Amino acid sequence: MTAPSHSPPPSASARRSSASPRGPRVLRAWRQDFAASLVVFLVAVPLCVGVAVASGVPAELGLVTGIVGGLVVGLMPGSSLQVSGPAAGLTVLVYEAVQEHGIGTLGVLVLAAGVLQIVMGLLRLGRWFRAISVAVVQGMLAGIGLVLIAGQLYAMADIGAPAGGPAKFAGLPALVVETAGSPAALTAAALGVGTIAVLVLWPRLPGAARLLPAPLVAVALATAVVVVFDPPVARVDVQGLVASVQPPSGSDFARLAEFGVLGTVVAFALIASAESLFSAAAVDRMHDGPRTDYDKELVAQGTGNAVCGVLGALPMTAVIVRSSANVRAGARTKASRVLHGVWLLLFAALVPAALGVIPLAALAGVLVHAGWKLVPVRAMVPLWREHRGEAVVLAATAVAIVATNLFEGVLVGLLLAVAKTAWDMSHVHVDVVDTGTGPIVVRLVGNATFLRLPKMLDTLERLPADRPIELDLTGLRHLDHACGTALGAWADRHNEDGVDPVRVAV
Repeated sequence: MTAPSHSPPPSASARRSSASPRGPRVLRAWRQDFAASLVVFLVAVPLCVGVAVASGVPAELGLVTGIVGGLVVGLMPGSSLQVSGPAAGLTVLVYEAVQEHGIGTLGVLVLAAGVLQIVMGLLRLGRWFRAISVAVVQGMLAGIGLVLIAGQLYAMADIGAPAGGPAKFAGLPALVVETAGSPAALTAAALGVGTIAVLVLWPRLPGAARLLPAPLVAVALATAVVVVFDPPVARVDVQGLVASVQPPSGSDFARLAEFGVLGTVVAFALIASAESLFSAAAVDRMHDGPRTDYDKELVAQGTGNAVCGVLGALPMTAVIVRSSANVRAGARTKASRVLHGVWLLLFAALVPAALGVIPLAALAGVLVHAGWKLVPVRAMVPLWREHRGEAVVLAATAVAIVATNLFEGVLVGLLLAVAKTAWDMSHVHVDVVDTGTGPIVVRLVGNATFLRLPKMLDTLERLPADRPIELDLTGLRHLDHACGTALGAWADRHNEDGVDPVRVAV
């Protein structure tokens, strides 16, 4: 019997040789993630602070949401490279909720919305958000952008904005007059306009000048002007990180029984989920790494919002601005978004006083620019040429949000999208064949629904009553109850007046 032979164990040098290709790749990925995390951090700071101020809450709460988006959501499965934090898309809804229900209720709203997102993710509803009409989502973002721009134009002049979208737009002429007559308002407006100019021009400069993100450069330049010249403009009110965190109390939870509060929770959950998952789809197209698991990403976003709710912070979504910056900066793994949360935490804990010198007009300029990017101006003309119905849904959703509020505007958009789909699906072709000798043959092809009933009856009722008629329904893919009843009633009337009964082929 021959003893079994064993291969000799690999030598230490062979083990080092086989492992060597992986070592440099891992080190290179960590270097890229580290550099990307710094870029995302620099992009996130002015946006977190600006969204918080525009939402009517302490600036530090925006940083808290960004920290949770990095340290909590960043570690969870779902999407590898998209970055979460407070988003301009929820600013209008959060501001309305804070004004109506108070800042103490904000934590309850965000916590309940997070739990609802977790439940939807566990029920595997994440993929169904991709079934929402793109026109409704774009219209929602456009409406949010318009209301955000209108409100922040007042903030750029350090003037209080009226409540409601229509009032904001109606008050713009008076805003111009008031700003022109006030040196302080003119100074603030100049800072805001200058901030927007930097945001627009900075990406067009040579590559070396674009190493720093435009929002950081714009806010830093405006802040430097304020520090040097000390103009009479409003600055960020600093309360401190610990003082700003206010967990909800028992009385705040009791407000969940109110119908209006529940509606806001549903709006938070649905809009945050839609924005996050549409952002994930966009980010997936920007890299060749692992694709997003939509259900897991929904659970991750819900977990982040639940934590933000416990801390009394702002709601979060995945943010395309930070996510695209992360991908463009060369991020390879989720380590970059986790590290960006670490940098936000260190900034908020070690140098919170730095926020106190930032002019509010500069942050308002950042949000005006962000709001404008939410409005798909360039896409409207080709959309109108190619898909006119989709363009109508988009515009109607945006107008409805401006005229009413975010929740009702989105409902209007969804109803219009459903009506448009029903109209598109109800095409029916009515073909009348009359040889002059035999019976008149009427063929119906397509989907016969109540939406096309007037067209069918007009054709049938014009047929002569003294000729035999054959109604061919074999080409119909769908015949609803209303059409079936109407066709039966027409056939009965014709049979009473005609020479021969109507023959129906099905």
